[in-house]
Amino acid sequence: MNKKNIFTGTGVALITPFRKQETIDFSKLETMIDHVIQNGVNFIVALGTTSEAATMTEKERSALQDYIVEFVNGRVPIMLGMGGNNTLSVTDTIQHTNFDGISGILSVTPYYNKPQQRGLIQHFKNISEMSPVPVMLYNVPGRTSCNMTAETTLQLAEECPNIIGIKEASGNMNQIMEILRNKPASFQLLSGDDALTLPMLALGATGVISVIANALPKEMSQMVTCTMKGDIKKALPIHYQLLPLMHALFEEGNPCGVKALLEIEGIIGNTLRLPLTKVSKPLYNKLSALYNEFLSKTK
Repeated sequence: MNKKNIFTGTGVALITPFRKQETIDFSKLETMIDHVIQNGVNFIVALGTTSEAATMTEKERSALQDYIVEFVNGRVPIMLGMGGNNTLSVTDTIQHTNFDGISGILSVTPYYNKPQQRGLIQHFKNISEMSPVPVMLYNVPGRTSCNMTAETTLQLAEECPNIIGIKEASGNMNQIMEILRNKPASFQLLSGDDALTLPMLALGATGVISVIANALPKEMSQMVTCTMKGDIKKALPIHYQLLPLMHALFEEGNPCGVKALLEIEGIIGNTLRLPLTKVSKPLYNKLSALYNEFLSKTK
């Protein structure tokens, strides 16, 4: 497979299991990795925002990366979350990172600073020039308060050979379609929104980096595979069965919802690190009811 298109199909934004003492639960991490790989995901995103990497020490992030690489053992490609709002800090981190077993990085647009588009261009050019592995951009203005326009994305796609694609989570379908219509053939666009994955794939996206795939990797992978094969008739029922859960997972923040669902399934415990907290009892009950309804419809 070409190095530039290994991140296609269903990727999972892997959560980090914690013990009640909030230390990383590596045994449950193994459970999670086997769970998603055995149920069809095509690649793993380690240390993304869903992993709660922002609440970890540098030592913990390094240990988690090493553990994931060793346990995955080449079964699927690994994309490493590596972004920030300090360009020098990000490029310095890249310089001091061991990329053995890592096939690419996912780099989010700078948060809080609210840079202009020309600042985004230079930020990602610096990262792409420094990175020894391909770079996937990540546009998620709902979290960063910074939208990367289609024009900026397309300029980076044209001018930076090491930037191979973008995870688009703007929710702006006009912007997404503009990128898809004008991008270079080799440049990938991945859905960053579970609920919009099917329509984005139908428009020409090449995959998703999914949150719900932590809990329901088989079903999400089936929906993505069917859509990419053009079998919309088979994909649509799966999409609509998953849709209520997809929406509910984000009602009180991510990964709060998906960790609650994973506990409901009996896969891991429901422990988060502050400032994140468990979902409310009403939402927990709603997730449980939606999950049971989902099971009843898929029997």
